[in-house]
Amino acid sequence: MYAVIKTGGKQYRVQEGEVIRIEKLKADIGSEVTFDDVMMIGEGADIKAGADVADAKVTAVITEAGRGQKIVVFKKRRRKNYRLTQGHRQSFTSVRIAKIS
Repeated sequence: MYAVIKTGGKQYRVQEGEVIRIEKLKADIGSEVTFDDVMMIGEGADIKAGADVADAKVTAVITEAGRGQKIVVFKKRRRKNYRLTQGHRQSFTSVRIAKIS
C-alpha cells in the first residue's frame, strides 16, 4: 500500500517502512508526526483519491534532522570584473513512515 502526501509545498509517494527527506519540521528527533494532507492512496490497481481519502492519515517518526550538501551559486558578468560567489545549504528532516490509515 502506498500514499501520496503533501508537505513543505511538495508531494511525496510513500510506503510503510520507507525513509524520506522532507522540508524541515519543528519537532524533536524520535517524535511522531501525522500528515493529514493525503492526496491519494493506492494498492495495486485499487486507487482512491479526492473525497474518498478525506479522513486518511499518514503517521511517521522523525529519525534525523540536518542540512544538505552545499550548493555553490556563482554569478559573473564578462568584461566587467564582476564575480559573486554564494553558498546555500537546505535544512531537512528525515522521517520513517510508520503507518498509513
